[in-house]
Amino acid sequence: MIIKTAIIPTEQTIAKVHADRQLHLEALCVFAAIGFFLDTDTYWKDEVVLKPAHTYRLDDDGYLLDSKPWFEWFYDPKPMTFDAAVDGYASLFEEVLKEQTHGQRVILPLSGGLDSRTQAAGLYRIGAEVSSYSYSFAHGYPESAIASAIAKVCEFDFEAFTIDSGYLWKVIDDLARLNGCYSDFTSPRQMAVIDQLGAKGDVFSLGHWGDVLFDSMGLPQLSDAELVDLLSKKLLKRGGLAFASKLWTTWGLDGDFLSYFKGRLATLLDGIAIPDSNAKLRAFKSLYWAPRWTSVNHSVFASVQPITLPYYDERLCRFICTVPETYLNGRQLQIAYIQRYAPELASITWQDQRPFDLNNYHKNRFPYAIPYRVANKVKRTFNSILGKLYVQRNWELQFLGASNQAHLSAHLFESGLQDWIPEALVRDYVADFYNQDALKNAHAINMLLVFAKFNQLNALTF
Repeated sequence: MIIKTAIIPTEQTIAKVHADRQLHLEALCVFAAIGFFLDTDTYWKDEVVLKPAHTYRLDDDGYLLDSKPWFEWFYDPKPMTFDAAVDGYASLFEEVLKEQTHGQRVILPLSGGLDSRTQAAGLYRIGAEVSSYSYSFAHGYPESAIASAIAKVCEFDFEAFTIDSGYLWKVIDDLARLNGCYSDFTSPRQMAVIDQLGAKGDVFSLGHWGDVLFDSMGLPQLSDAELVDLLSKKLLKRGGLAFASKLWTTWGLDGDFLSYFKGRLATLLDGIAIPDSNAKLRAFKSLYWAPRWTSVNHSVFASVQPITLPYYDERLCRFICTVPETYLNGRQLQIAYIQRYAPELASITWQDQRPFDLNNYHKNRFPYAIPYRVANKVKRTFNSILGKLYVQRNWELQFLGASNQAHLSAHLFESGLQDWIPEALVRDYVADFYNQDALKNAHAINMLLVFAKFNQLNALTF
């Protein structure tokens, strides 16, 4: 059997290897620390996920025989003006959108950011029939207001959804099966409304990964050791290092977790033959972050309708490898595309730079931003006094409160998880989350819930 994986796969493909059927404890520690598995790692030592941009040979029983890469990320900036780069991006982006959606009613998730706004502009320009939607957290920032304004300019159908408290416990079993427990369960908030999305059209157009491909970290040239340190800090979730280190010690693994983790990163970075630090990190993220985290929850969308992802397209990936890094800094290409081809969309608030838009976001600094920040702070303080806490993260809606705590505890303590993670450790994290610092311990709680559901689905015994 021959399998050719995409430059950025939209889903994981798992193959067998000849090894003992045992949990891959080192891989699980990495998963616990950063929220996704690295490289080809899975839960099991006898299973691997196929790498992006490789051609694989498998035997009739699904065992991996050999592989070779058919594409490697590169950085070869071509001499071009900024206007030429915008023109090239516009032409290619709209070509990809047209091919992916031709003759179909498009389901478009809209947010307050740039990627979906850029898609809206492109789909509007090619004359696509679009049904759009957005969601906001209950008691959170009204992101759907921005999305609604974008849809109105583009004359798209639009529906706003609210992500409510406690929906997770109604869908967690389905979600665990859809993403295979390869991601936390609160990040894919689309699960809250997925049953209402399938009837909106024929195909999803998802904007994932535009913010990575079409941005630069603006870094100076870094040494290999500096790159590893930077990447380590960016990958590790709040509290993730401490959580993974506790598991490492509990399971009696050799050495220490951080040394192992940095060693893995150093090896993976060394395999990317790109001298430029910014382009190298973009390649790393596209090789190991997009396929192992972003793509994992595409299965939720794909459970109701087919999916398309313009920024995963091979042509756009190759194009970005030829664009001078200075043109990518600060999302310049996407901003210029919208300003040039959909100026009305450029005048709508950019959520990350609120209250400013794409034309004046440079003013999001002292003293111009002070009035908005003061007013926003006063409003949030007043609501807090009234008991209306401002929600910024989905876990606040799914884990906090007596009812949610009861559901969470049932999943954690009635799943058999204590057979491989000591119950005392789990209880300590639950107590610290509810009684000490929820933000610091939220990631560990998310991951413990994933491990509990994985344990249930696989009926693990030790």
